[in-house]
Amino acid sequence: MTSGRRAATVFLTVIGGLVLALVAVCRGWPLWVWPVLGVLVLATPPVLFARAARRRGEVPAAFDEQRTASPVEHTERRINEVALPSAWPDYDFLLSGTVRWWPLAPPGSNEVIGNPGGLAVEAVLARARAITELRDPGRVSFVRHEVSGALSAMRADRSGHVRAMAEDIRLVLRAQDQERLEKLADLRKRKAVWEHERTHEQSRRAYLGDDVLKDTGSAVVWWLAKNDGRIDKTVADLDLLARLTSAANDTEIPERLRALLAPPPGEEQEEEVSAAVEASVADHLASVFAALGVPDGDPRRAMLAKQFAEYLRGQDFPESADRLVRRFDPPAEYRAGETEAPDPAGG
Repeated sequence: MTSGRRAATVFLTVIGGLVLALVAVCRGWPLWVWPVLGVLVLATPPVLFARAARRRGEVPAAFDEQRTASPVEHTERRINEVALPSAWPDYDFLLSGTVRWWPLAPPGSNEVIGNPGGLAVEAVLARARAITELRDPGRVSFVRHEVSGALSAMRADRSGHVRAMAEDIRLVLRAQDQERLEKLADLRKRKAVWEHERTHEQSRRAYLGDDVLKDTGSAVVWWLAKNDGRIDKTVADLDLLARLTSAANDTEIPERLRALLAPPPGEEQEEEVSAAVEASVADHLASVFAALGVPDGDPRRAMLAKQFAEYLRGQDFPESADRLVRRFDPPAEYRAGETEAPDPAGG
């Protein structure tokens, strides 16, 4: 019998006894009736409760205990700077926060958990680690919000004995690690700038060496484009372009361009002497033709001049040979006017 039922039985017994006693006194019942009334008073309430119980069924013995038990309260535990791995070796995140949980009763399990808070902390750290071990430590502020969102929901641990969450999340790096990461980031930026500048320089060298200064013709075309097609300036700078192209390719200036170029400083006097020598050679050959009786306009003069020019070329005097050919075998435009081609050296 429960405590509530016992209290009700006593209450009904007392009230029933008082009522029957009052009736017996008023009616003047004999003394032998009094024991009978006492038995009836004591036996009636239990009989009534038993009949009522049979109608509605038995009440569980623990019903009152369950009804009066205090509700389960959420519990919590604080964790401070627990090291969690990142995607970089030796660079750990430090996690702080408040872990909250409530116990669960897995179906069919009678296991008693003495430290449910430990299970809750373990579950929270495992959920946080699954995120941090894949993240770049340089993105610590972003990872902090990601971890905070992932731990905001109550979830059962792997044993099923507690449901846990965490709040007031704080995720940081050690001060020394943060300083190292900032230095590494600065070095990466400098390296990227240096590589960009080097690539730009290589591109410019390739453009100048393989395109602009490939030969004198390419340089002339490039200079025309740079100067809006000004031919006069390009012609004036031809000497510079030819020498620059020759230096860039480590070659000699082509023979066909030397006559168009001004001599370098210090070589003017030498070229004047050379021109005088070449003029005297041409004059001496003219004197030889006159002595042989080969007059001007005679085709033999040109033939003999060519043969002598070939001999000069064989002796490594190509410029003198060219001058003889121009004097004694002038181009067609000079032949048409029957005028002797002028000697560039004035011979």
